[in-house]
Parts: sequence; C-alpha cells; structure tokens
Amino acid sequence: MSPVMPAIPIVDAGDGGPLRHAALSSARSRVLRDACLTVFPCAVTSLLPALDIAARRWLTRSCSPYVPEIAQIAATLGFSGVWLLNGSYQWGCTALAREEDGVPWLARTLDWPYPGLGRHAELLRAKAPAGEYFSVTWPGYASVLTAMAPRRFAACLNQAPMWRRTRHPWLRIYDLAANALHTWAKIRHMPPDQLLRQVFETCETYAAARSVLEATPVARPVIYTLIGCAPGERCVIERTENGFVTREEKTSATNDWVPSRPRWEARISAGRFLTCSVAEAAAQCRDRHDALAGWGGLISRSGFDWMKPPVLNPYTRLAVTMSPARAILRVAGYEMTADGLPEQVTQTCEI
Repeated sequence: MSPVMPAIPIVDAGDGGPLRHAALSSARSRVLRDACLTVFPCAVTSLLPALDIAARRWLTRSCSPYVPEIAQIAATLGFSGVWLLNGSYQWGCTALAREEDGVPWLARTLDWPYPGLGRHAELLRAKAPAGEYFSVTWPGYASVLTAMAPRRFAACLNQAPMWRRTRHPWLRIYDLAANALHTWAKIRHMPPDQLLRQVFETCETYAAARSVLEATPVARPVIYTLIGCAPGERCVIERTENGFVTREEKTSATNDWVPSRPRWEARISAGRFLTCSVAEAAAQCRDRHDALAGWGGLISRSGFDWMKPPVLNPYTRLAVTMSPARAILRVAGYEMTADGLPEQVTQTCEI
C-alpha cells in the first residue's frame, strides 16, 4: 500500500502576514532551507551570511516597503538565507489565463531546480486593507508569486527573458552577472514580487490591480498574468523596469516576450545554461506556451490533467489553478523522481 501523501498546510496569519507565518512555521522554514542547499557545494553554505548582507543592503536602498518586516522575519527565524530569499527574483514558470463558461481561470506552474519547494509549500491566508487573499508560498518569504483574492482577482508572475549584451552561450554567465550588478548598483525600484503583494493588499478591483502592475516601476523585468471575476478580465502584462506591454488575447505566458524581441533571450533550464543556443531557448519557451495554451480540457473541472510535458518539466515544483469569481484555489507540490520527471508529492489542497 502506497504511503499517504502529506497535506499542504493552510496557515491563517490574520493581519500578521508573512511575519506571523514565519513565527508559526519556523521549524519547517529551516527544513526547506536545508533541502534547497543540497544542490550546492558545501562551501556555498559558508557564503550565505555574505550573500544575506548584499541582499539586505540592496533591499534597504530600494523602494521596498517591506524591509522592516523582512528584518523581523530574519530575526524571528534566526538563520542565514532569509534576506537572500527575499531579494531573489529567479523563478521560471508557465501560466494560462482563459475563460470557461464566462468565468476567468488561471493555471500556472512554478519551475525551479531547488528540491523541497514542492514538498514544503504552504498556503498563507492573510488579511489586508483591501480584503483577504491566499498566497502559495513558503515560511520566511515576504513577497507574492501566486495568489488569489476571492471575489477580486488572482495573479502570478513569471521570470522575464534575459537582456543579452553578447550572443555566445558561453558568455551567458557574463550577461547574467552584468544584469544583476546593474540592478544592485543602479536600480532602486521595488522588486516585482513585492509589488504583487502590495497589489493584493491595497487594490480592491481587477482594474486597479492592472493599473498598478502596469505603471509602477520595478527592479527587474517581469511577466504578470492577471485575471478578475467578470468576462474579459484577463491579461498578460510584460514589464521592463519602466515600461509595459499588455495583451488581452493569447493570455498564456512562459519566460519570453510574445512575440520575442531583439536582444532579449528566453529563459532556459539550468542544465543547458552554457550550451543552449538563443533559438533553442526561444523554442523551449514556445513549446511550453503552445502546449498549455492549446490544451483542450477544462481547467475548472480537470484537476491537473494539463500537467504534461513540456509544461511538466524536470524543474516543476508547483501546480496551481485559481478562479476568484468562484473563490476556488487548488495547489499541489511536485518533486523530481528517478525517471527524470517530477511527480505529485502532496495532496491537492483546495479552498
């Protein structure tokens, strides 16, 4: 008899938000951090305090309104890595917004190579001035990547393509470092994931959320997928630091602009970071985009039947479907297996 999969905890933090979440789940937070570190050489652990300092300095200089809270979270948890987690915007994903029976639905995966992100995911219920919302998250993380506010809107973010100064695959690491240094040294805008949290806390309508996500400067390029409750309330917002392009048709997103733009390169898997060509990177994102956009089933009724390759890939850690009009959110955690593709490792959590 196969073992029963663990349930995803639902943590009601009230108006205490992520700080209260960290206090309630401190032991699970340390387990998650240690699991994520297993993909790095042991020497990396000794660098965490220095990386934390760098992340703290940048966040303190930025427009982030959550720095005092992150400082309290770090003090509450009492181990290194909290500032680095909250200063990192490094998530690859696939998302689809569409209407079924006149109701907007949003389906998304979160892809990242760290083990444990699926197994240790939690659902945070938080209260804010604009109303309550539910965030798929982890203890110690103060921002929002995927969330739903019942009867208001739901949204998620994808990592945007990378700005390339060079073209050769071997020089990709140079471009990655140069972009990071540029942000650290010159950009003071709010991180995109923190802006998404602010939207859930302060915006009462889909229209208000869209306006803020389009107009507020962000620290790094990002792709937001947003849905409301009424027919026609769905869009993908492709953001640079100070500009945006919004599309209300073809509302599926991966980690590339639609259409692709010169000098911007679609995000690729870590395993092919130094070997994948620009054309191959674009093709990988396009395959995931087309597979989810062309899926013929109903998100509202199918569970996670749409979780098939190439949408399901070696780095998939979470699958989520949401409908704020129906006040429904479903989430499941995934982890890598020996056969090369992740499998569901948690029960499906539904509210």
